[in-house]
Amino acid sequence: MTATISAKLLEWYDRNARRLPWRVRGEERPDPYRVWLSEVMLQQTTTAAVVPYFARFTARWPTVEALAAAPEEEVMAAWAGLGYYSRARNLVKAARTVAGLGGFPDTETGLRALPGVGDYTAAAVAAIALGRRAVVVDANVERVVARIFAIDAPLPGARKAIRAKADEITPDERAGDFAQAMMDLGATICTARDARCLLCPLQSDCAARASGDPLRYPIKAAKKAKPLRTGTAFWIEREGAVWLVRRPAKGMLGGMRALPDDGWRAGADGGGDAPIAGAWKAAGVVRHGFTHFDLELGVALHAGDTNPQGEGEWWPIDRLAEAGLPTLFAKAAERVLASRAD
Repeated sequence: MTATISAKLLEWYDRNARRLPWRVRGEERPDPYRVWLSEVMLQQTTTAAVVPYFARFTARWPTVEALAAAPEEEVMAAWAGLGYYSRARNLVKAARTVAGLGGFPDTETGLRALPGVGDYTAAAVAAIALGRRAVVVDANVERVVARIFAIDAPLPGARKAIRAKADEITPDERAGDFAQAMMDLGATICTARDARCLLCPLQSDCAARASGDPLRYPIKAAKKAKPLRTGTAFWIEREGAVWLVRRPAKGMLGGMRALPDDGWRAGADGGGDAPIAGAWKAAGVVRHGFTHFDLELGVALHAGDTNPQGEGEWWPIDRLAEAGLPTLFAKAAERVLASRAD
């Protein structure tokens, strides 16, 4: 059965593979840099969102050596909007490590030693770019395997069994194509919300389909409600420019340009003092979801001329899109600018 699954899926992939900017077709081996960059960007982010970022990054930094030489703040600004900003910081660290080594490590173990590279990314680069047999399990693969074998233990406890079954069906040859085929199948046919079994090349091998309820798999534990945090961002404006600060290197949105705030963080609400005294006017509230909590961020405008204390920079409002604000603070800025048009 396992050989049949891999053969059927590779045959389907040869006809139906998605065309993505980091992929190559035929005998040509993909560039490890492009594979690694795409896999880091794709962590908890949709393909549609990643494609334009990938294009801009590779145009600006076409090689790992070019990325290694880039100032971290420029990379962070280019990353703005993709979220999970520790990925960008680790991206720079890993690029510098690879440049120092003279190239990417050629084993899974070596790849796993790079900053920010975990089991999945190491396996993906090893299989897709280096031609190694590696077991690649992302969320799409996890779902496909859970359905093929009707694995009835709930996540996350089922992951060990899912990985073992994925190992069983991964072929010795074309492991990279097989991994991408599993990803494509999960992204286009065996999706979280639908199981288009009549189009699936593995329909006759799938225990979940035979059960009559393929959407039951993978079985997920009940979600815990995320806590709601609150905070305030402060808009301080002077002569067509807004005051921006650089967030601490460690912590939420570390190293990013942002509006000043009242000290909210992942584990606590805000409530700290405003950056300057004086009259403040409420400009509304924005809401943003992080992995482990939701945030309601009030936006306050300062009335009158001012000269903020501490480190920061006056950024032209008409060039605010170039500041690389993380999504949360971009929403806050949009709220302020929209309030003027109301």
